[in-house]
Amino acid sequence: MSRRVRRRTAQSRDKEKVAVSPPYAEAPDHCEIPRPGGCCFGGGGGAAGVDWTALPDDTVVQIFSRLNYRDRASLASTCRSWRLLGSSPSLWTSLDLRAHRCDPDIAAVLAGRCAHLRRLRFHGSASASALIYLQARGLREMAGDCCCEITDASLSVLAARHEALESLQIGPDPCMRITSDAVRHIAMCCTRLRRLRLSGIREVHGEAINALAKHCPQLAELAFLDCGLIDEGALGKVVPLRFLSVAGSRNLKWSTASLSWSSLPSLVAVDVSRTDVSASAVLRLLSASKTLKVLCALNCAVFEEEWSYNSTACRKTKGKLLLAQFSNVCSGVASFFKGYGYVVREQSIFAEWRSLLSEDKNLSDIMNWLEWILSHSLLRAAESNPNGMDGFWLRQGAALLLSLVKSFQEDVQERAATGLAIFVVTDDENATVEPARAEAVMQNGGIPLLLELARSSQEGVQSEAAKAIANLSVNSKVAKAVADEGGIHILANLARSSNRVVAEEAAGGLWNLSVGEEHKAAIADAGGVKALVNLIFKWTSGVDGVLERAAGALANLAADDKCSVEIAMAGGVRALVTLARTCKVEGVQEQAARALANLAAHGDSNSNNAAVGQEEGALEALVQLTFSQNEGVRQEAAGALWNLSFDDRNREAIALAGGVEALVALAHACANASQGLQERAAGALWGLSVSEANSIAIGREGGVAPLIALARTDAEDVHETAAGALWNLAFNSGNALRIIEEGGVPALVHLCSSSGSKMARFMAALALAYMFDGRMDEVALVGSSLEGSSKSVNFDGARRMALKHIEAFVLTFSDPQVFSVAASSSAPAALAQVADTARIQEAGHLRCSAAEIGRYIAMLRNPSSVLRACAAFALLQFTIPGGRHAAHHASLLQKAGAARVLRATAAATTAPVEAKICARIVLRNLEHHQLEAAT
Repeated sequence: MSRRVRRRTAQSRDKEKVAVSPPYAEAPDHCEIPRPGGCCFGGGGGAAGVDWTALPDDTVVQIFSRLNYRDRASLASTCRSWRLLGSSPSLWTSLDLRAHRCDPDIAAVLAGRCAHLRRLRFHGSASASALIYLQARGLREMAGDCCCEITDASLSVLAARHEALESLQIGPDPCMRITSDAVRHIAMCCTRLRRLRLSGIREVHGEAINALAKHCPQLAELAFLDCGLIDEGALGKVVPLRFLSVAGSRNLKWSTASLSWSSLPSLVAVDVSRTDVSASAVLRLLSASKTLKVLCALNCAVFEEEWSYNSTACRKTKGKLLLAQFSNVCSGVASFFKGYGYVVREQSIFAEWRSLLSEDKNLSDIMNWLEWILSHSLLRAAESNPNGMDGFWLRQGAALLLSLVKSFQEDVQERAATGLAIFVVTDDENATVEPARAEAVMQNGGIPLLLELARSSQEGVQSEAAKAIANLSVNSKVAKAVADEGGIHILANLARSSNRVVAEEAAGGLWNLSVGEEHKAAIADAGGVKALVNLIFKWTSGVDGVLERAAGALANLAADDKCSVEIAMAGGVRALVTLARTCKVEGVQEQAARALANLAAHGDSNSNNAAVGQEEGALEALVQLTFSQNEGVRQEAAGALWNLSFDDRNREAIALAGGVEALVALAHACANASQGLQERAAGALWGLSVSEANSIAIGREGGVAPLIALARTDAEDVHETAAGALWNLAFNSGNALRIIEEGGVPALVHLCSSSGSKMARFMAALALAYMFDGRMDEVALVGSSLEGSSKSVNFDGARRMALKHIEAFVLTFSDPQVFSVAASSSAPAALAQVADTARIQEAGHLRCSAAEIGRYIAMLRNPSSVLRACAAFALLQFTIPGGRHAAHHASLLQKAGAARVLRATAAATTAPVEAKICARIVLRNLEHHQLEAAT
């Protein structure tokens, strides 16, 4: 696979290897925050002679504030004074631990800096249990994601240790192990709570909600998202409530809800998106509540269907903002503002509202909440990708997400960027991006916006922006726009990030961009090759996402000759071989093998083929990968062995590593496999069979039968590789007999006469010629070459069938009129016309040994006129000027004294006209190559 897209689902949150990936995947190898040291350094060093220790303390603190935690801790370890400044309270009011492993030991190290901590974000249930060791008693805001396994006990302890909490958010992943008991404990412990957002709780009983109403007098915002059961009546008792969201929740009694909630004296906004709310319940809420200003009902199928039949319903919502899939969100918000005396352009409402509402706290609160619930609802819609959403995304969804990317709220920015990454993907497995959606993002100015977001100092924002850029770049038009806007340099820089998640998403972007030939050199020029190789050395295990993306990008780049050289110079061969040897993740194995295959594909232009073969354990690892349970891994490993077998030393080393046995077994097993695997399995055997020792071993190992089976497939590419392997095997008389006994003659005859590939037809004809040129006769007289075989074969019948179709094949390249002119003329132009007519372009890539050339010379003397014509036709193909190995073949013919035999063939009165004219053309070719060699 040459590219990859990523989506995101809550169901697979804690799995590292999934097609749909979370923004922060739990893994045992997250980067740790370095523990600060206490070493000192002298005061004279630094770049350009600057004495960094002489900087004012305020300047140093400002420098610290621009760094992430890891770099901040590293810088603080340089001297005692900077360690003290690095612990300044102003630097530690906010802490984002999502990209780091946070266990009790790490938390204890950080505790000395967390006395003034006010805002904390964390990732994963394990981190949640360690947070109490931070001793951040003054914490005001806490938000955690990927907390599917968090329990009542853990959440209750967190609440008890952080009584000053004003905002608590756990989600958007389902907290299936949280019950109403934890909600009740939160209410009793965190009495200053102003905002509570929880996701995926099975049941929220009235007792828990009543506790919130009783103990949290300042609770203005409550969100129970994607919950199973909520006591909707009890929510009406939370008197201070201004903002309520039950988006995605099920089993709500809407008659009770609308009646109860409409009595709340301060309720300003309600979100019922993704529920089964009815139109009547929505109208009842809007009309009965005196304070309700905003109701969001996005992606509510029942409501939308009922609403479409109620043409008078809109009149009852006058002065209030109703957001639904059928409404224009930006236009509605602009009209809502107009009702309060504010005039704003609807296209830029989400970008401009802050400057307008700097002194209007109530409207500012509404807009902040609206941004949050819209980003959440749009992300959920993008994840589920329900039918009928195309029009919405193209009309306004893409523009809405881009508007929300500009939000001042970091979590809104992240969700909007994630939504942009996801909504364009319609098929994860096949990396299918909907062109219209991707181009809608581009046309709305999304590319510069996302690239600017990728430059953010917030690593969470960086990773989501990089993911969006990566997915969008599957579209070639978007990829060009990303490159034109400087995106390649930005992604190459992000790939160097010490944050694993940021580097992973950036590598994914480079992977998709590297599909385009026009982008490969730019990636190399931006330092992308070195950055990708370093990622493999840095993240050696346990983090398959970054390794797969880095290897995938290198695989694409390795297809380019210059980039392949740079990969080798950067240590890429060793890095990729290490992955192939040690990594057990199939996606990583597949991309590492593909990269090695592409590196080895430039045998004529650089030394990478030999370098891969000489790297310790490389060939053994690739041979072992052919036994993988994953078809993609087997295919790429076989492809790598095929390319590597073009090098003589590699060919023999592969055989010593068990390659013959492995590839024969693979050929046997791939009868019903994909065309790609069949082609590469046969191709690898073709490559190994160039050596006569390997050819004999393949025959003895049982390789003939599966190759014949592959020759019978419908795919032309498989025809070529199977025919090529059988051609090489047929050179050996024992193998030739095996091919006949295994029913290979009808298969080769069928290829020779019916394949759509000229090359397959050509090599099938040559294999048949080897089998019936007389060399096998002695073996056939002795008996079957297959020990214990009782197979009976009509050799004469097989020979007649073979010769008939060889003759027919040669005649397909014989234009009677052109041959007649050539036969009666000695003019070079006539022979040139025959050569042009007869030429098989791809045959110029075939390379014959001296023994094979000698066999064709001998065939020119064969009593069979068909074989003489076939031999002359073959030598014509091998010596045509411009062919890759034409000069090599000409040299072998000259050393073997072929000119005399060719002249005799050309002059023979009994020879067929095809043999005579082809022999004359070969003689002309030899003269051409002699002149070239002389000059």
